[in-house]
Amino acid sequence: MHSRTTPARPVRPAAVLFDMDGTLVDTEHLWWRAVTEVADRLGHRLTDTDLPEVLGRPVAHTAGHLHRITGEAAPEDRIARELDDAFAARVAGDVTPRPGALRLLAELQDAAVPAALVTASPRRIVDLVLLTLGADWFALTVAAEDTVRTKPDPAPYRTAAARLGVPPEACVAVEDSPPGLASARAAGCQVVAVPSTVPIAAEPGVVVVGSLEAVDLALLSTLVAARV
Repeated sequence: MHSRTTPARPVRPAAVLFDMDGTLVDTEHLWWRAVTEVADRLGHRLTDTDLPEVLGRPVAHTAGHLHRITGEAAPEDRIARELDDAFAARVAGDVTPRPGALRLLAELQDAAVPAALVTASPRRIVDLVLLTLGADWFALTVAAEDTVRTKPDPAPYRTAAARLGVPPEACVAVEDSPPGLASARAAGCQVVAVPSTVPIAAEPGVVVVGSLEAVDLALLSTLVAARV
C-alpha cells in the first residue's frame, strides 16, 4: 500500500509592507515642489546636493535641514508645519498610483496575503492619499506619528510586522529610496526596490526592478522562500 504525500504549500510572504510616496503613488515630485517653495521663502535654492535630506525623509528631518542650512530664526516646528501644509495642498489635488500598483495590491488581496502601508509621511498625508488609492487594500497603516523614530530607523517596519503578528523576516518590503531601504533591511525584511528618483544598487536580500509592473506574488515569494 502506497502512502500519499501531501504537496508542500508554496512559501508566500507573511505580509507585504509598502512604502507610500514614490513607491505606490507618484508623490515624490510633489514633495520636492513643496520643499522648493518653503526653501525659496527661506532664501535657499534646492539642488541635487539637498536630495539626501529631502527625498525619502520625514517632514521633521527636512525641516531641520532647511533650518540649519538657511540659519532661519523661526523654530524647526514652524518650518515643518509649512512643509506639511505645502505638501498636503499638492497631494489633495494630484495623487497618481504608480504603474502596476493597483494590480499588485489586487493580486495580494485575492491571495489573502496581508498588505500594510509603512510611510514616513504624516497621518494627514496618508489619509489624503488613501482617499484616492483606497484604504481597503491595507490591513493597517503606519505613519510618521506611529513610532518614536521613523525611517531610516527600523521601527516603522518592525511596528507593522508586530501589529500584523508576523516576524519581519517573513515579510517583503517594497521601497523606492535609500532611507526606506535601510529601514526595511535593518528590521529584517527582504526588499524589492523600485527606485523613483535616487538610484538603488542590488545587494543580498534586495531585488531592484524598474517598475511595480515587474512585481508579482511569485517574485515576492522567491525572496522569502530563500530564507526557509
